[in-house]
Amino acid sequence: MKSLDQLLETARNTLRLEARALEGVAQRLDVSFEKAIELMLSCTGKVVVTGVGKSAIIGQKLVATFNSTGTPSAFLHAADAVHGDLGTLQSNDVVVALSKSGDTPELKVLLPIIQAGGQPIIAICGKRDSFLGLICTVFLDTEVDAEACPNNLAPTTSTTAQLGMGDALAVCLLECRNFSSEDFGRFHPGGMLGKRLFLKVSDLVARNAKPSVPPSALLSEVVMAISSGRLGAVAVQEDERILGIVTDGDLRRMLAAGSFDPNTTAAQLLNPNPKIVDAEALAVEALSIMKAHNVSQLIVLQNNAFAGMVHIQDLMREGLL
Repeated sequence: MKSLDQLLETARNTLRLEARALEGVAQRLDVSFEKAIELMLSCTGKVVVTGVGKSAIIGQKLVATFNSTGTPSAFLHAADAVHGDLGTLQSNDVVVALSKSGDTPELKVLLPIIQAGGQPIIAICGKRDSFLGLICTVFLDTEVDAEACPNNLAPTTSTTAQLGMGDALAVCLLECRNFSSEDFGRFHPGGMLGKRLFLKVSDLVARNAKPSVPPSALLSEVVMAISSGRLGAVAVQEDERILGIVTDGDLRRMLAAGSFDPNTTAAQLLNPNPKIVDAEALAVEALSIMKAHNVSQLIVLQNNAFAGMVHIQDLMREGLL
């Protein structure tokens, strides 16, 4: 087992090598990149990504990125393609082929078939004078000086370069399409990302009580309303108008000050400037307000009417905090 210092030095060298490789790829970008973007933007079908080995794994990741950012894509393994899966490829598709050497036997079989079908081929490749480099429509150079592997064998730096080039294509495509966060959300309705993009305050407040008291409510009524609502606060309301809020913190501060009086009314206790959020706001906006003002609950208004309260625990249950 190597020492910690030796392990860290190896790790840092690996990252530096890969960073330098990416910088080299960036420096070599030219008009071919623009041509690749034009082909993908004008494609009326889908982008079909192909490769073998580690390049195939990178290709699968790029397909996921393309699909999630508005570029319909599919993965076609180069070996499976010539054994029945070639039906994935349609006449109006564009092909993106990944290979370090560009001379993979499976690609040598597949690429002439694609060329005969008339689909343009975008090569993400490390060797311009390879079979792939010569047969492709557009060549995107991902040549690297060496793999990070000390034996210069295991695909490491080369696959990082492929991944970076694919991500560069995806980001340029989404910018060209003016792909917004709302568009992004449509493709990510589930999980945490979906919640951040879609979950509204109204979805949360509907589950909660709507604790409120009139300004004339006595201290005992205020305490009961806070307890029954289980939100740590109660709204003070008169004629459908929100006058303020009383929190359990207000009650604790009153007791700590020794000013307990059972005849105290809600009007005397309330904070006249409660933090408010609209029911149609995103839940993450409510969280931002709570953090900014160091509060645990917000009064929720819908069409300027009291709709209830949202508590920080609601956001925690949804995994937003």
